[in-house]
Amino acid sequence: MTLPDKEMMASLGIPEFAPQSCETTPIYLVRQDEFSSIENLAGEFAAKWAHATGFSGKAGQTLVVPDDNGNIAAVFVGYPCDSDKPAARFFLADVLKRLKSGNYRLVGELSASEWDEAALGALLSQYKYTQFTKGNSTRSARLTVPDGCDGERLLAIAKGEFTTRDLINTPSSNLGPSDLLDHTQRLARSFGAEFSAVNGARLNSEFPLIYAVGAAGRRPCLLDLRWGDSGPKLTLVGKGVCFDTGGLNIKLGRSMELMKKDMGGAAVAIGLSEMIMRLNLPLQLRLLIPAVENSISSASMRPSDIFISRAGYSVEVTNTDAEGRLILADAIDFAEEEKPDLLISLATLTGAARVALGPEIVPFYTDNDHFADILAQSARRVQDPIWRMPLWHGYESMLKSDVADMANAPPSGFAGSITAALFLRRFIKRPENWVHFDLYCWQPKAAPGLPRGGVGQVSRAILEALPEALNC
Repeated sequence: MTLPDKEMMASLGIPEFAPQSCETTPIYLVRQDEFSSIENLAGEFAAKWAHATGFSGKAGQTLVVPDDNGNIAAVFVGYPCDSDKPAARFFLADVLKRLKSGNYRLVGELSASEWDEAALGALLSQYKYTQFTKGNSTRSARLTVPDGCDGERLLAIAKGEFTTRDLINTPSSNLGPSDLLDHTQRLARSFGAEFSAVNGARLNSEFPLIYAVGAAGRRPCLLDLRWGDSGPKLTLVGKGVCFDTGGLNIKLGRSMELMKKDMGGAAVAIGLSEMIMRLNLPLQLRLLIPAVENSISSASMRPSDIFISRAGYSVEVTNTDAEGRLILADAIDFAEEEKPDLLISLATLTGAARVALGPEIVPFYTDNDHFADILAQSARRVQDPIWRMPLWHGYESMLKSDVADMANAPPSGFAGSITAALFLRRFIKRPENWVHFDLYCWQPKAAPGLPRGGVGQVSRAILEALPEALNC
């Protein structure tokens, strides 16, 4: 897969605001206790139409008011009265999706964060993955940038999110390790970043765990993008398993259906990197992606195999389906050599995380209480849900091996997400500078701004947290 040209990107969907100069239709955000203001806002006809159709301003209600020619004259949307019960996440995306086309402007009394969320929802509503379908180039409804919103920032976030979604949605037939390499290299060129890749014999000798996992599939590699020459150092490490069969511990058919998304950590890291570069944040960014396929052939790693990691630890493979932590371990050790101020690992790592928190809430792990608080507050502000989980050292013994320094997976299914994080932590030299996210990156059922399919997680929370976390 190569980066689509401008014409192709238009068919996939590029987020955009309506020009400020264009003619727009108002969308009035009406709280239930302000229902009587409809006549003052849009006139007697709109008030009568609202009463006739049963619109009361209840949160989530939508009313389209026609003009004399049957066109849309105004739209009313019920908005929560109680600040303790915020509007549904990206509520406006659902409204615009139903309107389908046209240019609109928002009218209402919202806080700064509510305006941003509404405007971002409008952008996210425009996403549709159409690379393999025909006749789907219809234009979405668009919103003008609300007063007080930083439109360029919101566009940068939406474009990065669209990149993440496109990568996850692309089937592995079109997105193997070399395709992920091509995409990352072209992204680097677009923003004047440095790019390099390690593969072949050098990968085998310098990154043995990455090579062992990827040896049975298409050519594995380690991607390395660098951008920025001043400011604090931020390193993102994203799991790039372009397809995960489970290896010789093969997954059942239903469990393998979504495994094109097992490079979701890489997709989020790439999308977040794009946001950072578009916004020209004052920091030094490094993006590391171990890109592999966990496949099956005579070169597959086997249960009971032992490999010496880049860090020098011996690792017994007790389960070939616990491969993500292996490739991350080598990449993390490589990242630590430069002592970044903040090291973030992103991975669709365990099913246990979904059992614990479901598909929407992302567990994260860190030894840094201060940074954990910053992250939690940032996530709440931008409605990008995360939840801190414990690095419970009592479970370290679950990773014990009788024949190596550690096993890659415990024999029981207990504490799967925690033990995976504990495994990674063994390769971290400065744990106070590290945070790990156990992602899902899939929307099982369509929701406002979130169509069924690949979806980014935690990138907005991280982006919001960076200025305070890194003083940049």
